[in-house]
Amino acid sequence: MSGRWRSGGWRALLRLPLVCALALVAVTGCGPVAAPDDPEGRDGRAVQRLLDRRAAAIRDRDAGAFLATVDRGSARYRTEQRRVFTQMSAVPLRSWTYRLVRTGGFQPALGTGHRIAAQVELRYRLAGYDTAPVVSSQYLTLAQRGGRWYVASDDGVVDGKRATEQLWEQGTVDVVRGHHSLVLGVGQDRRLLHAVADTADHAVPALGHVWPHAWAGRVVVEVPASLNRMASLLGASASGYRGIAAVTTGEVGGSGDYATPADRVIVNPEAYQVLGHFGRRVVITHETAHVATRAATTAATPLWLSEGFADWVGYRAPGRTPRQIAPELAASLAAGHLPRSLPRDDDFRFGSDPDRLSRSYEQGWLACRLIADRWGGKRLVEFYRAVGKAPERSGAVESALRGVLGVSLGKFTALWRKYVAGELG
Repeated sequence: MSGRWRSGGWRALLRLPLVCALALVAVTGCGPVAAPDDPEGRDGRAVQRLLDRRAAAIRDRDAGAFLATVDRGSARYRTEQRRVFTQMSAVPLRSWTYRLVRTGGFQPALGTGHRIAAQVELRYRLAGYDTAPVVSSQYLTLAQRGGRWYVASDDGVVDGKRATEQLWEQGTVDVVRGHHSLVLGVGQDRRLLHAVADTADHAVPALGHVWPHAWAGRVVVEVPASLNRMASLLGASASGYRGIAAVTTGEVGGSGDYATPADRVIVNPEAYQVLGHFGRRVVITHETAHVATRAATTAATPLWLSEGFADWVGYRAPGRTPRQIAPELAASLAAGHLPRSLPRDDDFRFGSDPDRLSRSYEQGWLACRLIADRWGGKRLVEFYRAVGKAPERSGAVESALRGVLGVSLGKFTALWRKYVAGELG
């Protein structure tokens, strides 16, 4: 499409971590489970030992030891686990651990033994790329046979939702290493994976020119086979990401003992491949900006700033005019609708009106571009970090505007509205 794409089609939302109450359900029989078992108790320790053996088998690439942790009475699941173990053979693991979070009450099983539901935390790192682990939850069914515990399935349901898939559960992972990137693909032509790596390798140095603060300096990109597969990785409906070329996953700010949580850029191949060279470069640079700024992005950071900054980095390279970059906002302005205030977080919701979504991104981009034009790129970075350091969302932008730029929110909004009109009018 020669650099043109549907407005807002590639846009990426900073995915905040979702916290939900655990509601384990019985894995056999009917009715609610009994009170949760104590992970520190005898049975909890036995389950943890099972998980430790399973993790060691994955780290050691020992298929026999891995399958020894799987319930022999679950033939279909054993076949599936053998397949998944093989599909992840090329993934360069640095670490892989499980931690038992909690288990459900014991349930009678057919024959002998028991079955329980378990919530398990998986942490893993990719060698040479992750400075902190990816953290995800799994919901397992465990079977006890002959006094030992085995994994019988990993398709447990919590609050009506299943755990999100990992890429290697979707097929054999193909790995392409760039100078600053690692691209993991399933069901994709290696030429596309190499092209994504080349684009990411240009994006990482671009961030080095504008973001002087420490970050991993590397990016991991996952390219699943389809939009539906992308949605499965995100644990979301495909309809909400149709036309979205890429997203970045990861928690905002610090997380526990890890100051910089690991991120993954996940590409929607159906939307990404219709972009031209310019569009692909903007997409990957935008997502890389999210990776670089992750530690400075907190719950206090509004989406107009995080997304606007990522767009500002992505569009710094010459090649497009403001009207070409912000066509929806320009059309709205031509119709006599000058925005009155900076966009709210709700305006960035995927699955909403696409024109409204596009205008929100364009407004955020112009707000950040105004700061860079009037006060300089270094001040924009300083402002971004100041907002993220605020203890809460309320007053964070106002305080940073006064402290870093020397203006009130009202004054900045007035300057921004005038800037929008001047750039797009």
